[in-house]
Amino acid sequence: MAMTLRLSSSLFFPPSITTCGKPQPPPLVPLWTHHSPSLSSTTLRRVVSPSTSVTTLDSPVPPVVTTDDDDDDAVSAFWDYQFLFVSQRAESVTPISLRVVEGAIPADFQSGTYYLAGPGLFTDDHGSTVHPLDGHGYIRAFSVDGSSGEVRFSARYVATEARMEEQEETSGRWRFTHRGPFSVLKGGKKIGNVKVMKNVANTSVVKWGPRLLCLWEGGFPYEIAQGTLDTIGLFDVIDAQDLPVQDRVDRGWPNLFLDIATRFLKPVLHGVFQMPPKRLLSHYKIDARRNRLIIVSCNSEDMLLPRSNFTFYEFDTNFKLLTKREFSIPEHLMIHDWAFTDTHYLIFGNRIRLDVPGSLLAVFGFSPMISALSVDSRRPTSPVYLLPRFSDEKSHRDWRVPVEAPSQHWLIHAGNAFEQRDSAGNLEIKMYAAACSYQWFNFQKMFGYDWQSGKLDPTFMNPRDGREKLLPHLVQVTVALNEKRGSEECSIEPLNQWNRSSDFPAINPEFAGTQNKFIYASTCSGSRRFLPHFPFDSVTKINVQDGVVTTWTTRRRRFVGEPIFVPKGTDEDDGYLLLVEYAVSIQRCYLVVLDAKSIGNADALVARLEVPRNLNFPLGFHGFWAATK
Repeated sequence: MAMTLRLSSSLFFPPSITTCGKPQPPPLVPLWTHHSPSLSSTTLRRVVSPSTSVTTLDSPVPPVVTTDDDDDDAVSAFWDYQFLFVSQRAESVTPISLRVVEGAIPADFQSGTYYLAGPGLFTDDHGSTVHPLDGHGYIRAFSVDGSSGEVRFSARYVATEARMEEQEETSGRWRFTHRGPFSVLKGGKKIGNVKVMKNVANTSVVKWGPRLLCLWEGGFPYEIAQGTLDTIGLFDVIDAQDLPVQDRVDRGWPNLFLDIATRFLKPVLHGVFQMPPKRLLSHYKIDARRNRLIIVSCNSEDMLLPRSNFTFYEFDTNFKLLTKREFSIPEHLMIHDWAFTDTHYLIFGNRIRLDVPGSLLAVFGFSPMISALSVDSRRPTSPVYLLPRFSDEKSHRDWRVPVEAPSQHWLIHAGNAFEQRDSAGNLEIKMYAAACSYQWFNFQKMFGYDWQSGKLDPTFMNPRDGREKLLPHLVQVTVALNEKRGSEECSIEPLNQWNRSSDFPAINPEFAGTQNKFIYASTCSGSRRFLPHFPFDSVTKINVQDGVVTTWTTRRRRFVGEPIFVPKGTDEDDGYLLLVEYAVSIQRCYLVVLDAKSIGNADALVARLEVPRNLNFPLGFHGFWAATK
């Protein structure tokens, strides 16, 4: 089956648009002929068979559909999934006013900017493709003028060191020279290609005090100019200042072998593999009550040794370091997100182990570096570490001993955590999060990416035959400590019995670290035949106190990213949700504004604003709302 398509002139770049900083003349309107995958049945798995000819992340000529109301068939589902990860090389140097296509920005909406981080580029000009997690950082900004209701959009690539190395300055062409942790480059240098942790600043963004920062899972953040989105440079948030050694926590039980291995590995990882001695996690927390930014780092050698070192830093709005706490945990853990309460840091441990054969293949460039690690499923439980946040906290409990949750869950994202005590002084901690099963989680197949072919397989994120329950979903983790009896109990269960695939839990940020009532998350409606679980097409609102669950669902063949809460009044759910809607079948992105109180009602949608087609962008990861002071 063949499709012949003439791209319309709406794909022209206007004068204010550049491609990665290089001015581009309006391109000719090409005539493309594209061969869709042949179908011998109506199953999606047949669509993504190895014989499929064009399935790369950056297929240059996918079929452009003129409506998003087509039948829910396997071919449409396959291409919809690919479109979420198509590169966008254009940058908006001058902010562009977005057209309102539905509703209006309400008069009580505060002025500010919604920043969204994520990858923008997956394929270079020489045939190499990288995993979505290794895509170059692309920051998007939606600036809202509350008085006029105007929203202006801009987007820029983060000028990381990796971008400077991999993009030719004169031509603007890209050549991937470093693979990233999840990728292997086709035709790229394998032996001796030792820079495996290139910082692409593509995961999250935060505006704190005078600084706007783009973060990545393994290096210092990049500071961005708020008005222009120009890259200022790396911000050494960890080593710029320090605290006296007496303010540090006991580092834990000594281990002579691990100490010797650490002394050997540190210079090798830093000097040969160009890994920083400490790698910053991309997830931060803001303690609104104390007005503090909290970040955490771990040591580079933690990826290879059965010991995990976590250092927590708390800053005021001038980035003055207020507290620094170091913890050494005698387990091999990989942490992406975490939580905090009034007196504790919470680490829900994801157990891993070193894969020796995978390590050898990775070192010699024949498999991604992440293949050096595998999920450790030898123990049937999941560890929860309760780490004291302040040095004056009095507890008889040894923080180095975890409380074991009774099942294997891989924690992906934490929504919130809080603690409360009963009349006898016993502590109970609750955490709301998104987690999946160890049985499903696979380092090398996230998003369905096949590093050997460079293709995306939607079936990995959309399993059938009862395996749906293993996918990411919302959970409540409860830890109860009775110091008088010396007992500890931990439970993990679906949040309000909501079993649909869900992720990106969010709350009203003013309630972070304290008891809250509402959790919002991206989820699936379950109405699609061939992409029933991911990408997400709905937003759910869960009342954790009365058990009520309500949802808002977008139109057919449209998907949504992470919701961000913008407070308005004094009630916890008095505010708006911001999210990006991806109408991939018509190659459009929309900024959507929802009334948080009205989720589940017909009037939940407040406004929908259209991003110009030539600036349509791939799936973002994490965003941040920065109100204008």
